[in-house]
Amino acid sequence: VIVPVIEAFAYSLFRWRGVSEHKEYVGLDNFERLVEDPVFRQALVHNLAFLVVGGAAILILGLAIAHAVHGNGRWSRALRSVYLFPQVISGVVVAVLWMFIYNPSFGVLNGFLKGVGLGRWALDWLGTPSTALWAVIATFVWHGVGFYIMLFSAGLRTIPVEVHEAALLDGAEGLRRFRMITLPLLWAVLRIATVYVVINALNVFALVFLMTVGGPDRRTETMLTYLYEQAFKNSEFGYGTALAVAN
Repeated sequence: VIVPVIEAFAYSLFRWRGVSEHKEYVGLDNFERLVEDPVFRQALVHNLAFLVVGGAAILILGLAIAHAVHGNGRWSRALRSVYLFPQVISGVVVAVLWMFIYNPSFGVLNGFLKGVGLGRWALDWLGTPSTALWAVIATFVWHGVGFYIMLFSAGLRTIPVEVHEAALLDGAEGLRRFRMITLPLLWAVLRIATVYVVINALNVFALVFLMTVGGPDRRTETMLTYLYEQAFKNSEFGYGTALAVAN
């Protein structure tokens, strides 16, 4: 891990096309260009949207669904049998699946809206600048939440039943018991889940690249899709590596 990071920083100090032996040393010019690059700032904001909006949705939904499937009822068993389904699907398949769902002509989402009399809300979800980012974030949440449900479910099973019984005897029920008893005992698991969310949100690439390629009008551009464009399309590996270091 350490050696590639050092090498990446070293490459970011050069102007290099990636295939030539000739590398021109430019010092910190690539990083100065990075600071002034409006597309990079836009991509950074989009990554933060994945982190803040998508990450919060994943943690809240993961914890809520894990709490729901923790019981032994019929619905709990049914949820346990399906919640990991999105997680085991390849990211490529997820992207293609949701592209069909969002398709403006025959997509399931627009078909549902028209079927319930909300046809005016039917949009080209991935082609409209105001909705494209949120559509991809929704896919990101759907694909990732299963892992966090599993993580929180494992954490809930470590809480002794006696603790909940004692809380009930003291009159703590519902949200109060969750806030005062369950959540503090899950704090270590929540910290681990938060670290995973941050890593995944900052490294989102496949979903965006396959669903929108950063468009329309760069409204879904992320740091990794912009890195790919600069390094592999424009052959600016020095600047691309500076993007990687910043990421």
